[in-house]
Amino acid sequence: MTFLRYLAYEKSYIYLYLAGFLISAAVFFADSHGGWAWGTFFYAFVLSSMVLLGFLLVRYQQNVRVIRQMKSEEYDSLSLEGEFAQQQIEELKKQHIHEMNRVQEKQREHYDFIVAWFHEIKTPIAVLRLLQQTDMDANSLREEIAKIENYVDQALYYAKLDSFNQDYAIQNCDVIQISKEIVKAHAKTFFSKKIRIHLQAETLVVQSDPKWLLFIVNQLVTNSLKYTENGGEILISICETPQEKQLFIRDSGIGISQQDLPRIFNRGFTGETGRTFALSTGMGLYLAQQLSNKLGHYITCTSEVGVYTQCILHFPKDEDPYVSVQQKTQ
Repeated sequence: MTFLRYLAYEKSYIYLYLAGFLISAAVFFADSHGGWAWGTFFYAFVLSSMVLLGFLLVRYQQNVRVIRQMKSEEYDSLSLEGEFAQQQIEELKKQHIHEMNRVQEKQREHYDFIVAWFHEIKTPIAVLRLLQQTDMDANSLREEIAKIENYVDQALYYAKLDSFNQDYAIQNCDVIQISKEIVKAHAKTFFSKKIRIHLQAETLVVQSDPKWLLFIVNQLVTNSLKYTENGGEILISICETPQEKQLFIRDSGIGISQQDLPRIFNRGFTGETGRTFALSTGMGLYLAQQLSNKLGHYITCTSEVGVYTQCILHFPKDEDPYVSVQQKTQ
């Protein structure tokens, strides 16, 4: 920092000095009754100017020292403005560190998901290669292809999660009809595992995005199929309360332990079930819950190990009048 540049920031002191000197000179002149002593005046001016110059030099040295100390982040501010700026900078640094940690954590989560996803998708691909070398069974082929499609869908919807608000349209959806489409798509798996499906409802109209809702319900049904043993059953039913509409998906599968139950919607969580029965990305239920929340829904789950698992998809009862009007005009 040059001395001239420093003086530009110390103009207030210089102006204060000049104002004080001129006032003192005016008072002295008014009280001298015409006997103005120019020598005394200039002598006083030189002395006061030397005091000002000394003050500015000391201030300049202090500023230079503080600027050098700023690199070590331990310094005392020379003004109230500087102290406030220092506090603001410290707050910005904390925010920056927090944001960097968040970005790094998200990068780690993306990396973990990609690694787990590659490991998961390698299994059906390996099965397909084995089927090529033997008499290819059509049902097994469809099942492995369905697994690959589900993993690809998970990766696609995970990538779209942050830009969700740019790709959805709320409208009236029949969640039972969507469930029927999902059951039909998994018909071969139901048949091969001899799992019975019970649909105890004809219709349930909710307000949602049909594409995202299809993915959400599909994740719940896929999980039930994955962890229900041969000869089991899956029940899909509904319930309406004064506050909300509910879709129940209940299976007679292996269940979830009580210690794992509160964490099944966490990103990347697989729990005892995922570790015991298959490699898993732990992203299906996480994505389903995240997308549900963005649509104004949410999922809860109850379970008992070895008996059942029941997921409940909750929809708000309040209807959007805009959607209702739009539906009538179509």
